[in-house]
Amino acid sequence: MISDKLLIVEDDEGLARQYRWALSEYQLFFAATRQKAAAIVAREHPPVALIDLGLPPDPDGSSEGLALLEEILALAPDAKVVIATGREGMNDALRAVSLGAFDFYRKPVDIEVLRIILARAYNLARLEEENRRLQGRPMPSPIARIMTGDDTMLRVCRSIEKLATTDVTVLILGESGTGKEALAHALHELGPRNGNPFIPINCAAIPETLLESELFGHERGAFTGAVRQTIGKIESANRGTLFLDEIGDLPQPLQVKLLRFLQDQVIERIGGRQPIRVDVRIVCATNADLETKMANGEFREDLFYRLNEVTIRVPPLRDRGGDPMLLANYFLSIFVTEFRRRIRGFSPAAMTAITAHNWPGNVRELENRVKRAVVMSEQPVIEPADLELAPAAGQADLDLRLARTRVERQMIQLALARCNGTVAAAAKLLGISRPTLYALMDAHGISAIADPRSGEAELASPGETNDA
Repeated sequence: MISDKLLIVEDDEGLARQYRWALSEYQLFFAATRQKAAAIVAREHPPVALIDLGLPPDPDGSSEGLALLEEILALAPDAKVVIATGREGMNDALRAVSLGAFDFYRKPVDIEVLRIILARAYNLARLEEENRRLQGRPMPSPIARIMTGDDTMLRVCRSIEKLATTDVTVLILGESGTGKEALAHALHELGPRNGNPFIPINCAAIPETLLESELFGHERGAFTGAVRQTIGKIESANRGTLFLDEIGDLPQPLQVKLLRFLQDQVIERIGGRQPIRVDVRIVCATNADLETKMANGEFREDLFYRLNEVTIRVPPLRDRGGDPMLLANYFLSIFVTEFRRRIRGFSPAAMTAITAHNWPGNVRELENRVKRAVVMSEQPVIEPADLELAPAAGQADLDLRLARTRVERQMIQLALARCNGTVAAAAKLLGISRPTLYALMDAHGISAIADPRSGEAELASPGETNDA
């Protein structure tokens, strides 16, 4: 939620007192210099700032105010900055707007006009925050584990919802990582078998010599090492659902036994002689082309048609409209909380790269890339490099603010390295104050480096960061 914090940067004490009286509905923070203002922005994150262009040491010019504007937008790109200027400062005000200021007004102050400007700024900040929140929120779908806004995927979800009330065998086809198991779970959870077991088994992950025992179970002494009776997955799923993942990799001898079970719902454990009746629903999934496997004699046609009572085809992520960005924001919100990282979101270049990427690993690949980026990123905004994605052609090169932020970070790191981690020396080398350097380090996620002479990390003195 957008706070009511308002930063006022004004070196005229009389005017500052007028602001304090007239704008008491806001939580006010005052600063008289660029350095103190930057420190407040880094610490308090006010959504709106009101700054005078004429600040010391250039009270009659605009250089200090414009520098502060750029500094605020580097620290808080979403902040709405309102510029105060004299009657002769129209060109400077327009230049400030071109640099990213939200609006400007002329002195002497008309409080009612200023209130209107500030109300507009806060309203826009709230709308932008709501937009970001909605972008990160999963779109409604009938299935809890599926987040999508794509029409094709929503139709798949609605089909799953209808099929869940039946006992038909369902074959789910789709690339790896598209959510086939989540759909299989939904078929179970939305249907009448919900209170009974859901038993998954990956036919490709278990060696062929063990897979028959895993599916059908075995009696004690059935083979070397069978020291006790073992219930198989099919029997364990009695009155519930058996999910056979990667069914296309099921060995042919087991295809025959599975077909026999599907026909009469009866199994025999390995080494057993007693038929066991089992009431189980079968759901299968594969990323293989079963028709090609049938043509090559690798998959039985009669088993295919027995499994293929209803087929659900899951679209790949690259064909799902705006889902890549929707899911990326969702995973970001999860991992930022889980790993307690101070990451605000994706840069424009990263969003373009996410949208442009082909996602051969689908949702699983996207989730893994976002998790890795959250863990490894040293910046408050995730860039394409953090996701190990190539920037979209021309996007990063033409983003002036992104380039400025990247160079700023590199210069800070270089200055700290040259000064052996001494913040005061690095600030002097960069031509800025220690509070400003600390504010920029905080914004870029750069930790204070221990002073090799003292063995302790440097800290800004309290007097340097107090409000004016």
